[in-house]
Amino acid sequence: MLLRRILLSPFTLLHGIILSIRHALFNIGVFKSTRPAVPTIAIGNLALGGTGKTPMMELVLRTLNGYRPLATLSRGYGRRTTGIHEVSSEDGAERSGDEPLQVKEHFPDVHVFVGADRVKAIAHIQQHVPGVRAIVLDDALQHRRLNAGLNILLTTARRPYPDDALMPAGRLRDLRTRSKAAQIVVVTKCSGLPAEEEQRRWRERLALAHGQELFFAGITYDAARNHQPAEPVGGPERTGLGGEPGDTGSTAALLFTGIADPQPLVLHLQRQFERVEHIAFRDHHAFTPTDLRRLADVFSSFATGPKTLITTEKDAMRLRSVISGSALEGLPLAVIGMRTVILNEPERFADLLRRHVATHPTHR
Repeated sequence: MLLRRILLSPFTLLHGIILSIRHALFNIGVFKSTRPAVPTIAIGNLALGGTGKTPMMELVLRTLNGYRPLATLSRGYGRRTTGIHEVSSEDGAERSGDEPLQVKEHFPDVHVFVGADRVKAIAHIQQHVPGVRAIVLDDALQHRRLNAGLNILLTTARRPYPDDALMPAGRLRDLRTRSKAAQIVVVTKCSGLPAEEEQRRWRERLALAHGQELFFAGITYDAARNHQPAEPVGGPERTGLGGEPGDTGSTAALLFTGIADPQPLVLHLQRQFERVEHIAFRDHHAFTPTDLRRLADVFSSFATGPKTLITTEKDAMRLRSVISGSALEGLPLAVIGMRTVILNEPERFADLLRRHVATHPTHR
């Protein structure tokens, strides 16, 4: 890792200079930022994927359940379409992207939009969703043309941004100083709530200002459910941090994922099954018939006795259009969902979000 950073340091330095100039031009007003009239909540990170932005978006939507209508906006990474589009539950991942499709499935009453130009897309939402109470944006911290009303910055407990480096030497796509734009910082994927002294050290480590709120979040997993139909596989929904072992009727699981950070899920399943094998694809991978044939071949021989295939909800969105008639059709495929939970002062976290929407000038 150290050698890699040294070898790539000239490119990293150039990347940092370009970012510094860009931010400076926004800060002095040469490049303009727009603050929408509607309440906006931007969820972002400094690193590449894997910090849990989509589960955080869903937590925000659950928290704002009493406010209607609500809308979300994301780029729709991986979709093959362009322009601004409102996601329908009948869409495929090719049209809308896997994460927006997952959000729409979980929150059918929410207006889910995709669009690369966040400023234009917000204007479009205001025009097509009259009286929208709030717009929750996924991955918008780097979009300086948009000046969101509330910024939530995510960083993982395992690899927080102070320990990382700019691309290409590291995984940071923006300067660490960009963290100052966030009113709320959340350390995600914690195994438990840090003690008070450790929380204080986290504030120092992240170099947070006095007014920046710091929260810690963990992961809960739902019970695996049959891909078709969507029913639990041998147990109720998990509610404890990381979930509890459940009786799925299988002793072995073949997990396949196309997500940025599958390690927490692997560890969770290893507590449930005697044997777990994991086939990892890149984040947002578009599954092909060849991929599904490979998975079926591995599944047929990787273990004896009761066994199951498992994937994530995000991956299941991309399987929709290719699984019918494929080598996976008819195999015991289960889908597992996850949620983000705030570990310290969840009521305060919820109150910050609700007050931002309820006291916004357009809704007073």
